[in-house]
Amino acid sequence: MFEIEVKVQVADLKPIRDKILALGAVLVKEQHNEVNTLYDLRNRALYEKRQALRLRMAGKKAYLTFKGTPRKSRKYKVREEFETEVKNPRHLQKILKALGFVPVFRYEKLRTVLKKGPLKICLDETAAGNFIEFEGERQKIAQFSKRLRIPKKDWIKLDYIQLLQMAGKGGVAPYPSSFSSPAPSSGSPST
Repeated sequence: MFEIEVKVQVADLKPIRDKILALGAVLVKEQHNEVNTLYDLRNRALYEKRQALRLRMAGKKAYLTFKGTPRKSRKYKVREEFETEVKNPRHLQKILKALGFVPVFRYEKLRTVLKKGPLKICLDETAAGNFIEFEGERQKIAQFSKRLRIPKKDWIKLDYIQLLQMAGKGGVAPYPSSFSSPAPSSGSPST
């Protein structure tokens, strides 16, 4: 499956949430905390290919996601993505360690999930700021962004690791040269 998405940074999520709902989107999941840990091999194999392996904890649920190398696109972040729910995240962490994977970056965000037809809209509070994330077909993203009066020049293709680093909130480089211990948290997002 391919993931197609863009982000837009906003000052305040409340008015944008109200506008999104007024345009017919439905609330799928109220605001919740997500803790994301990225894993890589000690030789940085995933980093070198611009790929990612992420374990996401969202309440009592956990998800393991592989993200492939981003495809060329001028406006959208496009990459292969495979995700599965994990019943026992502690055992998964042991499996990853046994396979040679180590945690290399950790960050948290508060996320609210909405949908407008097939378009997924996430409202995220992070240590790097507040963002709308649109995920779906290119045309649906462009149409809904236009209805919100968000110009394409405001679209962001970067991932949260890049945004946190640019904001000086990442704590460490995403893939430090020393993997002797897990990377520290980027800090909790402000509420």
